[in-house]
Amino acid sequence: MTSVGMVEFPTLSEIPRSPGCYLFEDSDGRVLYVGKAGDLRSRLAAYSQRSADLPFRTHQMLERASRVRWIEVATEVEALLLENNLIKQHQPPFNIRLRDDKSYPYLALTMRDEWPRAVVVRGRRRRGNRYFGPYGHAWAIRETLDVLVRVFPVRTCSDGVFRVQRQMQRPCLLYDVGKCSGPCVGLVDANTYMKLVEGLSRVLEGRSDEVMANLEREMSEAAARLEFERAAVMRDRLAALRRVLEGQQVVLGSAVSLDVFGVASDELFVAVEVLSVRSGRLVGSKSSVTERVEALEGAELVGRLVSDHYASDPAAGVPAKILVPEEPSGRDAAEEWLSGLKGAPVRVVVPREGAGRQLLTMATENARTALERHKARRGSDHTTRTRAMEELQLHLHMPNPPLRIECFDMSHLHGTDYVGSMVVLEDGLPRKSQYRRFRIRGVEGIDDVAAMAEVVRRRLVALLEERSKPVRERSPRFAYPPQLLLVDGGKPQLGAAAAVVEELGLSGEITVAALAKRLEEVFVPGRRDPVAIPRGSEALFLLQRARDEAHRFALDHHRRLRSRRMRDSTLEGVKGLGPKRRERLLRELGGIEGVRRASRQRLLSLSWLPDEVGERVWSALHRAGADESGSDGSVGEE
Repeated sequence: MTSVGMVEFPTLSEIPRSPGCYLFEDSDGRVLYVGKAGDLRSRLAAYSQRSADLPFRTHQMLERASRVRWIEVATEVEALLLENNLIKQHQPPFNIRLRDDKSYPYLALTMRDEWPRAVVVRGRRRRGNRYFGPYGHAWAIRETLDVLVRVFPVRTCSDGVFRVQRQMQRPCLLYDVGKCSGPCVGLVDANTYMKLVEGLSRVLEGRSDEVMANLEREMSEAAARLEFERAAVMRDRLAALRRVLEGQQVVLGSAVSLDVFGVASDELFVAVEVLSVRSGRLVGSKSSVTERVEALEGAELVGRLVSDHYASDPAAGVPAKILVPEEPSGRDAAEEWLSGLKGAPVRVVVPREGAGRQLLTMATENARTALERHKARRGSDHTTRTRAMEELQLHLHMPNPPLRIECFDMSHLHGTDYVGSMVVLEDGLPRKSQYRRFRIRGVEGIDDVAAMAEVVRRRLVALLEERSKPVRERSPRFAYPPQLLLVDGGKPQLGAAAAVVEELGLSGEITVAALAKRLEEVFVPGRRDPVAIPRGSEALFLLQRARDEAHRFALDHHRRLRSRRMRDSTLEGVKGLGPKRRERLLRELGGIEGVRRASRQRLLSLSWLPDEVGERVWSALHRAGADESGSDGSVGEE
């Protein structure tokens, strides 16, 4: 056995020379990094070199890791598939995760809906819908969409607006100005509407020539039948479509679809720019920047970036050809994997001349610009976060900087709907997937101190329970301890949390502190006076951010609980209104406020709701509305 950082490495003779994946884990069993290799022995041997020769982030990872394990597979393709699955499963903090400068907008067609709509979206994408992009600016795609809906008048309204117009049996203003075909009130049949959706989809895919040919044919046929009004509509749609297409740069032949990867890097960061060409037209671009972890260069770096791009964003689609600056390592395995994603052959090519080479040069320049912009803007941010954690370590006498901070807060209204929140900051940034909410169970009346003790105990007991399990059976839900446990409140809340930490035997591992709102003072156990953290310092600002996020998270959950309770308590007592009828009523009329605003005639017009039940709903809601108001007609303060 050899030791590198904190990691105990097996001897090289114990490591197989086969393809596979390797995982670095910390002492709690958390996976810090997942990598793949065509030769596990050769790759892991690279980690045993002198620390001075390793990238900074690799050195950080090895300092936190306590062991390494590997999984053998038969081929490099299997290693690539396994690596992507392991990264999705464990979300290791030191893996390459291409972080965009922003969440790039996509144009989505909601094919899951009865009447699909076109909408600009960011973030998570839903199965079954169609997505086009990404686009550099939301305003640009909105401008394009504004013109395209004149050619293909599909709906762009929200589901709520759609339901309201359907109930009113009157189309909205978008129909009057020619930007919607009026599906909400039956002014277009389903087949015709889906043809509009398909036409819009073909244009966004770059197949605009066949769309224009169809419009020209329909215009000519309408004119031949003397349907001049319809021919004029087709003429106007053609003109609008030509205006859109003028803004799309034709870069290659009309049948060519490909992605172009430009890469720029230095010793700390890697930037990649992906240009998307569909049917010969440049339709989108996406730039991303990540910190270096492994000392990957050239062919290995290109291979990792390509596989990460298509694994993390499958909705973007895989074209038949991918242009790269250097042939990636394991190109055959990568092409086989990409072909499996697409369901058709995919080639990875290094262009040597012509338009492909020009596109690659443009993508590389864009990547270089993105890298410089990222370093200028984010370098200070990372430095600031690091300085804040170092200051906290100094002021709170911690053995290490608090890389993981957990903050707890309580929220209630006069003792009702008592809830607690736990938010997590890792490396100074919110880790929202780790946030947790707690319903207070064992506290009578208003007692924030007892509620804080209950929540902290439940969280730390869960930690100990996870630790008692075998490493591979642990859930990431509560498996990792905080270096700093922060509570919102003063000395009473601090005392309650510290007592729980000591009771469970975690005092030597977890530092406890409290941030009091009134004077923004920080208290720690065993000290009468607050800690002298300077106002305006990065350390105090980091604690305030954690506290404010915990307060927001708790208050948001409390409001939802209270709203749900008020809604249910208002309708639950209505005779004849069972759970199914209640849910249908709320769904069709737009929630409790929609039901409250509905007229008596509207309630009685619902064919599935008996008249006597509709009368009871009307009476219950309007009596409840009167009861909730004061004698002067004003609503009571929260």
